[in-house]
Amino acid sequence: MEDDAISDDEHFGDDCGFDEHYDDDCGFSDGFEEPESESRRPNEEASSSQDSLPSCYLLSTTAGNHKRFSFGCTAFFDGCESLVSSMQRDDLQKVMDLLSVKDHHARTLLIHYRWDVDKVFTVFVEMGKEWLFKEAGVTVEEHNDLSPVRSSSGDVRCDICMDDIPANRTTTMDCGHCFCNECWTEHFIVKIKEGQSRRIRCMAHKCNTICDEGKIRNLVCTTHPDLAEKFDRFLLESYIEDNEMVKWCPSVPHCGNAIRVEKDKYREVECDCGMQFCFSCSSEAHSPCSCQMWKLWMGKCQNESETVNWITVHTKPCPKCLKAVEKNGGCNLVYCICGQTFCWLCGAATGSAHTWDSIQDHSCGRYTEEQEKNLELAKKYLWRYIHYHNRYKAHSDSLKAEVQLKEKIYMKISKLETGESASQDLRWVENGLYTLFRSRRALSYSYPFAYYMFGHELQNEMTEEEREIKQNLFEDQQQQFEANVEKLSMVLEEPFEGYTEDKVTETRMKVLNLSYLVDNLCRKLYECIENDLLGALQHGSHNIAPYKSTGAEKASKLA
Repeated sequence: MEDDAISDDEHFGDDCGFDEHYDDDCGFSDGFEEPESESRRPNEEASSSQDSLPSCYLLSTTAGNHKRFSFGCTAFFDGCESLVSSMQRDDLQKVMDLLSVKDHHARTLLIHYRWDVDKVFTVFVEMGKEWLFKEAGVTVEEHNDLSPVRSSSGDVRCDICMDDIPANRTTTMDCGHCFCNECWTEHFIVKIKEGQSRRIRCMAHKCNTICDEGKIRNLVCTTHPDLAEKFDRFLLESYIEDNEMVKWCPSVPHCGNAIRVEKDKYREVECDCGMQFCFSCSSEAHSPCSCQMWKLWMGKCQNESETVNWITVHTKPCPKCLKAVEKNGGCNLVYCICGQTFCWLCGAATGSAHTWDSIQDHSCGRYTEEQEKNLELAKKYLWRYIHYHNRYKAHSDSLKAEVQLKEKIYMKISKLETGESASQDLRWVENGLYTLFRSRRALSYSYPFAYYMFGHELQNEMTEEEREIKQNLFEDQQQQFEANVEKLSMVLEEPFEGYTEDKVTETRMKVLNLSYLVDNLCRKLYECIENDLLGALQHGSHNIAPYKSTGAEKASKLA
């Protein structure tokens, strides 16, 4: 089995970054806290006490004078080290109690199964202990048949350096393989430096057993105490690196915080630093797009694949220098800047002389239906992409502009507080603004969703007739949602700070009604996606974060 452990220094990939044209500066990352909603519906009041139970925890924070330890991109703070260690110890103890194994065996199992205790128990019940241990590289049985060869003097032959070593200078792992301490130490040092310290395998050929962390620590500590400390820290940080329910905040520069969630990883969370992101894929919050759809969409935008489509539609490659040539006249004899002439119809090189009805040394009059089909298909795909991208980009730009509206809203509130409306509750202004932010974001991401949901990039089980019916249903809801989002934006931009008290009251009712309507329409759009559309997709996981009127879930501090 190949060593498939990921590097300890690779804490989150490049996909956490954002393209400069599609950054997340329109998110709520500036510390502006969302006020309590004045337009909350009755059924939300009933569930508010249950929703208040934290299911999203902050494991590390930059607050206070904490000492910072850095390896690669990771930033960890000793103020929360005991917290992570305690959580890790709880999970280890559960596995140790159930399977009656040692501490390092439990850790090996949990790292292999990404610290998912339930999964370890499930595999144990369904597949048995032997299969569970074999897959994770755990060996708990004695292997007397692997005892090393001893010389007449009682020394042990090390099969790595081929020297005879006193028995007290050798170490045997759980698998039964025994080598000299010097060879083991060099092996461990190399693996730690390579970032493979969480799953260091035995040196023996084709042996997949994971080495005892205690023995690794003791051997390395004698010559390289700094690496032993680094090894211990990597084991501690594996609770974050290898845990599906714990993620580093993808903020740039990195804030040093990690977030843990309970049960469902498909959610949008907000770090203490203000960064909002999709917990499942660590990219910017993107619902109602699934993670796979969003990855495809960002790749499509960043790779400029449709620019390539435009070149395919409007240009032909020169048969000599292969540069793209665009025809700017009516004649089908085209000249490239390299001096080569060729036929625009078939792309073949020709002579330069031609008449009204022929080209020198060339004749092509046969119709190729396949070429015509490919050209029309490329045009169709291009215009379809442009349709969805333009609307996605327009709403993204509107969101960025509306975030700038926040300062104006503050100024309007200040003037209202000093005027005739000083006695009124002005939370409706902030509530309306945040409803607008959340809805505009969801509206923007609904277009990439529609592009993949009703296109042919992802296979689905819908017939063409079903596809058309569901697309019409979705677009009807999307357009209704879009129209009311624009109305809410227009009302919030009104100069109501100069209105009379009666006019302010009228504006207040408009904002409250539109906020409720927009929130309800956004919820229905999510329900349509989850209940009527996503089930038709055949391949890949297309789960989305559930809709929340309050937006991304804020992580609670436990440290």
